[in-house]
Amino acid sequence: MSSKRPHILLITADELRKDALGCYGGEAVATPHLDALAGEAIQFQRAYAASPWCLPSRCAILTGQLPHNSGAYSNFRKCELSTGIPNLFQELKRSGYATSVHGKCHFSPVPYNETRADRTLPYEQFRDYYVSLGIDHLDLQDDKQVSVWFYDDYAKELDAAGYLEAYRRDTWDRSKAKVFPFPGPAEWHPDSWVGRKAAEYIDGYAEEEPLFCWVSFSGPHYPFDPPASYFDRVDMGKDKAMVGKAGEFDDPSRIHHLSFHGDGRGICDGSGPAPDHAQKNYSADYWRQLRKSYYANVALIDDQVGRVMEAARRRWGGDVLIIFTADHGEMLGNHGLWGKGDCGYEDVLNVPLLVQYPGKRRHLASQAMVMLTGIMATCLKTAGAPPIPTDGRDFQESEGLGGYRYIMSEGEGFLAVSDGRCKYIHVVKHGREHYELFDLITDPNEFDNVADRPEYAAVLAELRKEAANALMKKLLA
Repeated sequence: MSSKRPHILLITADELRKDALGCYGGEAVATPHLDALAGEAIQFQRAYAASPWCLPSRCAILTGQLPHNSGAYSNFRKCELSTGIPNLFQELKRSGYATSVHGKCHFSPVPYNETRADRTLPYEQFRDYYVSLGIDHLDLQDDKQVSVWFYDDYAKELDAAGYLEAYRRDTWDRSKAKVFPFPGPAEWHPDSWVGRKAAEYIDGYAEEEPLFCWVSFSGPHYPFDPPASYFDRVDMGKDKAMVGKAGEFDDPSRIHHLSFHGDGRGICDGSGPAPDHAQKNYSADYWRQLRKSYYANVALIDDQVGRVMEAARRRWGGDVLIIFTADHGEMLGNHGLWGKGDCGYEDVLNVPLLVQYPGKRRHLASQAMVMLTGIMATCLKTAGAPPIPTDGRDFQESEGLGGYRYIMSEGEGFLAVSDGRCKYIHVVKHGREHYELFDLITDPNEFDNVADRPEYAAVLAELRKEAANALMKKLLA
């Protein structure tokens, strides 16, 4: 195999809102390194995650398949990605690439019900499974909370440094409601550790094979826990006002009626630690501190992206495909919610996506509607590897074709489909069924469910047909 093929650097953040970045209009915190990358890359404005949950979205990135096709559709049900489904690691290795992951994998459901406040549990079987997918080198930090609950690579080093016990204490402390400063030096924050490990690996990489390197930050996913030194980077005077509408969830048929008003069954993440499990009970001070903490974590991630990019440029120059994105976004107080579970809002599904092809350093702002299932096709095509059937296509090709007519997002009991003008969301969960339709043109904040309005009957039928057709190709073919 020729060693002249480009290296591939995939950088992802977890639960990152597009508009938290300067290049996407954010002003509360500076993100100079990602802004610089955007200035010489294709910057997609309408890129969509395959799911509002980590596992199905990450497995879609890895396989190019939507969750209903890969079978990896839930954070909570035993449905880890099968080693028999073609994935990026395997396919690139067949074409002569070495593979590495630094940070979060989450290709298998975490056993949440086994977690304990008094100890951190073994995690070797998960690590072994991840490696079996085709990873040659793994520095595992499998989510902030997971590193508290389970002894992954980061947890072991954090424990040896003397900070794991304090991190576990703060993570389990209900009074903190997932918002607290990281209880240790900034260099030991999970995202600092991931950036350091990745940069060191790239700097020391001396193999002849080109490298596929996935740098997978677990922030700014909750807990909202930046190092205290990063708070000074945030200017809350430039923060955008939270989006909301009085009485928005008064109707029990709304998907997030229980998440907002509470009864313990609201699926949006912030309902768990909320007073009486009702996110309406969070105070203005709480929301301000949560948002400030989130932005501070974004600043830390931007620093680490800069660190990794510097190492990549130093070692490989322009001979590298660089992709930056997020597995999904975060509500961050909009609609009175934080989290992402069962959220079909643009806040969660419309993610940042920056793509810089080897040797091409020019900015192109694209309005083409694309999906993160295109990451696999883009990597394989750029690597000169044989193409395989997926639910995505090369981003450059998609941009040239004007994008997809429809995008889909899926998860356990959840499905959303959009044509860019209207979006349909269907949820069946806990013995309840909800469906919502939003007109993204007249109601860009997605306040008003118009699913039962006669004037929207045709578009509702069209989107439902598209969803049914997609599912039937797999389930009833």
